[in-house]
Amino acid sequence: MEQAFIRKLFLITALVLVPVGLATLSGCAKSSAAEKSSVAAKPAVPVTAADVTVKTIPVQIRAIGSVEPYTTVAIKTMIAGEITEVHYTDGQDVKKGDVLFTIDPRPYQADLQRAEANLSKDVALLKQAEANVARDEVQSKNAAAQAKRYNDLFTQGVISTDQNDQFRTTAEALDATVKADRAAVQSANENIGADKAAIESAKVQLSYCTVRSPVNGRTGSTMIQQGNVVKANDVALLVINQIEPIYVTFAVPEQQLAAIKQYMASGKLEVTATMPDDANKTETGTISFVDNTVDRTTGTIKLKGTFTNSDRKLWPGQYVTASLKLTTQADAVVIPSEAVQTGQKGQFVFIVKPDLTVDVQPVTIERTIDDLSVIKDGLKPGDKVITDGQLRLTPGAKVDIKNSISDNGGIK
Repeated sequence: MEQAFIRKLFLITALVLVPVGLATLSGCAKSSAAEKSSVAAKPAVPVTAADVTVKTIPVQIRAIGSVEPYTTVAIKTMIAGEITEVHYTDGQDVKKGDVLFTIDPRPYQADLQRAEANLSKDVALLKQAEANVARDEVQSKNAAAQAKRYNDLFTQGVISTDQNDQFRTTAEALDATVKADRAAVQSANENIGADKAAIESAKVQLSYCTVRSPVNGRTGSTMIQQGNVVKANDVALLVINQIEPIYVTFAVPEQQLAAIKQYMASGKLEVTATMPDDANKTETGTISFVDNTVDRTTGTIKLKGTFTNSDRKLWPGQYVTASLKLTTQADAVVIPSEAVQTGQKGQFVFIVKPDLTVDVQPVTIERTIDDLSVIKDGLKPGDKVITDGQLRLTPGAKVDIKNSISDNGGIK
């Protein structure tokens, strides 16, 4: 009885489950067919594409640089005095030799006049000393002749010893006077030389009362106003920056030094400065300085480029992108940089097949120049890559190219 009951229960359960299983299998088959139908009916993804092309492009080193004045001069006064006049306005362009400040010249004019008066006095003393020499030389010659004559008379016994000694002493005294007169002439000449030097010094000091610009440049803010009293070589009155020409300073990795030296040996290297606010604003100059040591803390070496800056696009203190051109590379395979994507396995692009489906193509980027990427491996000229719309793409997806780009543009 018990076995018969179990057998009946099994049959009832089977009859219930069989229709349910059939229904489930039927539902799965319908779902799979629907998915296939959905994939087949999925619309093409609108994208833009570009052709892989071959170009001649520059080989460049890029770095962030800063603009520095060609010359910076802090104007200080060489003398003390009161600023009586300021001859420029803040931010004014000045040329070498332009008057900037006037310092009260009256004390220095008085010193010059005093030195000139001393010169006149010593010239007069010189003339007097020369006249004394001329007079005393005549008297000395006469006294010497008399002393000789009276010495002959003394030898003959005509005159006494006292008389002979008197004439000899007179001659010797006059000879000493002539020597003193000559010393006075020499002293007067030395005084005149000192007076002339004092006059030149006074003229130099007086010239310092007019402060002139030593360079062509642009003035900054005035630090000392009219009426202030200044000391010699004290605070700066003004700072002038020479901005035509101008420097751009930047640092590159020390590993690039060998290549830079190699190409510099063949001639001057061109460097381009690009403004941060506008990639179309560029200035071109040449490398004029390579530092004599590598900075061990950063592993870089400092370079300077000199720019004419005639239109003054570059301004001191400004940050720019410096592009140092080493050489050019012919037949480089390039694509727009926006086509390059980055995944877990590295960089790749979506390549368009002839049937307008896409596939993932791994690529190796050699370097990037402006908005172009130089392809080392993975693509060939004539391939077409997606440049916009990649987020909606999967391998095998159908695409609708809305704007095919056949020319990747120029190189700056």
